[in-house]
Amino acid sequence: MATRLFLRAFQRLLPRRTMYIQSLETPNPNSLKFMPGRTVLGEGTADFAHISTAARRSPLATNLFRIAGVSRVFLGPDFVTITKEDEDTEWAVLKPEIYATIMDFFATNQPIMNENDVASTRNDIEDDEDDETVSMIKELLDTRIRPTVQEDGGDITFVDFDSDTGVVRLKMQGACSTCPSSIVTLKNGVENMLQFYVPEVKRVEQIEDESERVAMDAFEKFEQRKNAPE
Repeated sequence: MATRLFLRAFQRLLPRRTMYIQSLETPNPNSLKFMPGRTVLGEGTADFAHISTAARRSPLATNLFRIAGVSRVFLGPDFVTITKEDEDTEWAVLKPEIYATIMDFFATNQPIMNENDVASTRNDIEDDEDDETVSMIKELLDTRIRPTVQEDGGDITFVDFDSDTGVVRLKMQGACSTCPSSIVTLKNGVENMLQFYVPEVKRVEQIEDESERVAMDAFEKFEQRKNAPE
C-alpha cells in the first residue's frame, strides 16, 4: 500500500521534474521570454495587459497574473512572455514563481485558452477583399517582420492602412508593447522596410489596444468600489 502511494505521488511530480523551462532576455529590460519546450498556443498569439481580460480568456495567463509583480502576459506559439511592473521588481524573485506556475499548469493538462476562445487577435491574415497594397503590407509583416519580433518575445499586428495619407497603423504586443526601443524598431526597421517594398506607405504609427484600456479602467473602478469604506 505504501509503495503504491509513493508511486502515485512520484507520477504527479514527474511532469514537473522532466520539464525544463528556458528564460531568454528581450530588448525590453522589463520582459522575459519563457520557453517551456512544449506547445503553448501552437498558432496565433494572445496578449493580456490586465488580469481582468485574462480571467475571461486564459487560465494560464490568470495564474501568472496572480504572481505579485507581473503586469503583462503574452502567449505565443511556443513561448510565454512576462512583463514585470517596474525596474524595482527583481527577476530573481519573480522567476522561481513563474517557473513553478508554468510547470504546475502544464502538469494539470488544463486548456491554455478557455473553450471557444480565439487565441489570435490578428486581423492581418490576407483577405480576398484586400487591395494589392494591403495584401503586400500583410505579406511583408507575416514573412519578414513578425518572425523577428516573436524572437524578441512579442508580436506585431496590422490594424489598417489609409490610402489617402499613406499611414499604416500597427499594434505592438508582448515585450514589444512597452519596450523603450519599440518606436525605434517601428521607424528604423518596419517603416523603412515597408516603404522600400511598398512605395504607397509614407508613415507607420503604433496604436494602443483601446479594449484593453477600457477593461483596465473598469476593473480599477470595481476594485475602488469594493475597497471603499462603507
